[in-house]
Amino acid sequence: MIAVLMGGNSAERDVSLKSGEAVYQALKEENIACFKFDWHGDNLSDLWTHKFDRAFIILHGRGGEDGYIQKQLDDRKIPYTGSGAKTSRLCMDKSTTKDIWSKNNLPIAASIIAKKNAPIPNIEFSLPWAVKPTLEGSSIGISKVQSVNDLQQALNLAWKYGTEAMIEQWIEGEEYTVAIVNKVPLPAIKIVSTHTFYDYESKYQSHDTRYLCPCGLNDEQEKYLQNLALKAFEVMGAKDWGRVDFILDKNDQPHLLEINTVPGMTSHSLVPMAAKAVSITFNQLVVKILNG
Repeated sequence: MIAVLMGGNSAERDVSLKSGEAVYQALKEENIACFKFDWHGDNLSDLWTHKFDRAFIILHGRGGEDGYIQKQLDDRKIPYTGSGAKTSRLCMDKSTTKDIWSKNNLPIAASIIAKKNAPIPNIEFSLPWAVKPTLEGSSIGISKVQSVNDLQQALNLAWKYGTEAMIEQWIEGEEYTVAIVNKVPLPAIKIVSTHTFYDYESKYQSHDTRYLCPCGLNDEQEKYLQNLALKAFEVMGAKDWGRVDFILDKNDQPHLLEINTVPGMTSHSLVPMAAKAVSITFNQLVVKILNG
């Protein structure tokens, strides 16, 4: 019996519910015994009343992607999909992720951390800047800062989601993403948003966002991006599946943005789209992730 863990109490709850429903339906269509569990953040004790052999974690954001639910399952010796508790915690923190990537000589944009109720460190890189919470996904709480005068407002928004915000060099360029499933990188997807950047609305609400797969890069460029994604994934200790996001600057140089250890599985989601490009159906993708 498979427990499909969905919902949660993070800012990404609505997306998780849609992802979870899609995964649940796929498992049912494949005749895999399963049930869905909507975790609200305070009803975990109800989950343990069910008997299940494995959990399919489709909880996005804090609680689901930060190692919390993984630790609860580990303590009960229940296997689950995706990365382990420690890796999930590391990957959820954008600052820690960038530190690990930097130590492994992977390409990242310059950044600093600004803590709430503390002096803002000196910023030695030029405008514009991206200001983002260190512990949120789906581009929640992100601002593009064009002027120093706008920095405080952007920090205040980011601090609504935690006590630390990242101020990062804004890289002008085009956004790409590479999904990893069972140590295999899938085709890269180019993301073309009509917004200033690929924000929450672009991801989940807008019908104007375009996803190009094939992505338009030549074979050598795409292979390089796929290999870089795989290395970025593996140095974090991530496993089973995930997604690595990039910006390619105007010189076609990649800059790693972030890693997602529980990516979306909705109709707008990118992992199913990349899988489809290599003739992997949604249901097949779900089974691959489940089997690890």
